[in-house]
Amino acid sequence: MRAIWKGAVSFGLVSIAVKLYSATEEKDIRFHQVHRADGGRIRYKRTCQVCGEEVSYDDIAKGYDIGGGEMVILTDEDFADLPLSTSHAIDVLEFVPAEQVDPILYNKAYFLEPEGTATKPYLLLRDALTDAERVAIVKVALRQREQLATLRVREGVLLLNTMLWPDEIRKPDFGFLDEDLKIRPPELAMATSLIDSMAGDFHPDEFSDDYRAALQEVIDAKVEGREVVQPEEVEEAPAAAVDLMAALKASVERARAARGEAPAGGGAEPTPISSARSAQKKAAEKKAAKAPAKKAPAKKTAEKKATAKKATPAKKTAEKKATKKATPRRSA
Repeated sequence: MRAIWKGAVSFGLVSIAVKLYSATEEKDIRFHQVHRADGGRIRYKRTCQVCGEEVSYDDIAKGYDIGGGEMVILTDEDFADLPLSTSHAIDVLEFVPAEQVDPILYNKAYFLEPEGTATKPYLLLRDALTDAERVAIVKVALRQREQLATLRVREGVLLLNTMLWPDEIRKPDFGFLDEDLKIRPPELAMATSLIDSMAGDFHPDEFSDDYRAALQEVIDAKVEGREVVQPEEVEEAPAAAVDLMAALKASVERARAARGEAPAGGGAEPTPISSARSAQKKAAEKKAAKAPAKKAPAKKTAEKKATAKKATPAKKTAEKKATKKATPRRSA
């Protein structure tokens, strides 16, 4: 990773020199606009709308539209006079419980790395935040703009999350919020049952960007001159439910079937997961049924031996008696 910013975290009278790194990266496949006929890149010229001349970067300034076709032009000197805090400081304002920060405020994440001899105070702040179970609210100037941010611990590293300002969050203004529409208790109970049947723990690694993978396959096939294989058909979204309760019940049964659970009262449509589990269960039952049959001959053999052992003494006794009767007595 390459550091994009250097500065210091001001923690009371303690100053911690740090480097800033982007903690995330987008994996989108990017395309260029090209000429369909020969593949040449499409370039755009920066031209002035008034005189029509091409303008170089050095001659470009920032303008603010005040309406009526009028524009206020701002120069670098105008920005230099703004009351912006030093561009190399992260000022800790206060420490608050993490649950008090609405996730909608989060914007972009950065890793902080200690620089030089700042490792010990860095670790001190990290461990103190962990023990206090709080996050630091800070102000930082990035890209010529002052931003509000949080400082928290993630996997042993301080993480800076820049935030939007409260007036940058839109207020939801939808008509249904004013409607007097009641949710019946049975509907709520069934919806809660559906949530319970689909409950689980979040493991991000279990999910993947199937669209990006399919798109990359198309690109690779083009490069290698292979035939592009169409991806499997994606299941269409169900139509809007007319009977809400019926749709909720069917959803619960489907979720149970996906987990391999027995349907509550009827045959839910099998899914690949439930089919695989059912096949495994049948194979296990079949194997268990065969096991006693193999042991049966051994049992019969043991019974046969035991019977033979019991019968042998009786047979010998009978033969002995028969011999005594057959032997003639000697006369005196």
